[in-house]
Amino acid sequence: MRTRIKVCCISSVEEAMVAIEAGADALGLVARMPSGPGPIADGTIAEITAMVPPPVATFLLTSETTADTISAHIRATRPSTVQVVSHIAPVEAARLAAVEPHVRRVQVIHVEGPEALKLIPAYSPYVHAFLLDSGRPNAVVAELGGTGRCHDWAVSADFVRASERPVFLAGGLSAANVRDAIRQVRPFGLDLCSGVRTSGRLDAAKLRAFVLAAERADAELAGG
Repeated sequence: MRTRIKVCCISSVEEAMVAIEAGADALGLVARMPSGPGPIADGTIAEITAMVPPPVATFLLTSETTADTISAHIRATRPSTVQVVSHIAPVEAARLAAVEPHVRRVQVIHVEGPEALKLIPAYSPYVHAFLLDSGRPNAVVAELGGTGRCHDWAVSADFVRASERPVFLAGGLSAANVRDAIRQVRPFGLDLCSGVRTSGRLDAAKLRAFVLAAERADAELAGG
């Protein structure tokens, strides 16, 4: 199976087109966050989601934590998918599924240890996929993504094996380590931001190198 590629921290229509031309399956659009790179205004997010052609998916990264505020954020920006970056209460995840049944829902799990696996049954009934990241949601200033750090991929591999839902892997990915990430974790998709940027701007050459490295890793696995 081909590993999907989601390019996050898209800042403009121009960056969106660069990512799509390089082979991105999905674009991550970062709204207001307590910390981290790449936040853009909701109006810009809506502009990008309106022009992205199918089948490329648009992911709204929202730090809202209740179903009603997440729903309002979705309706203001019109993505195909919402990525909930906080460990929200499962009751809110259930309500979100009820009020936004036609939007794909992805729950971020910040992998700080093996206890991350305990969150699978809490969210699985209400989401379409998980995304494993390297944030620290309980830090003094919460880190909810965009850290550029890898986490323990052994835990991520266990999570993938235990989850009935597809799993994206994020955190510190680049062309240099994508082969190891795919071989060790076997994720449904990869999510990247800083690893394909130069001086904060999306670097088409770095992204093409990442896509090529991922394709080669997939081919190696397919060949045994």
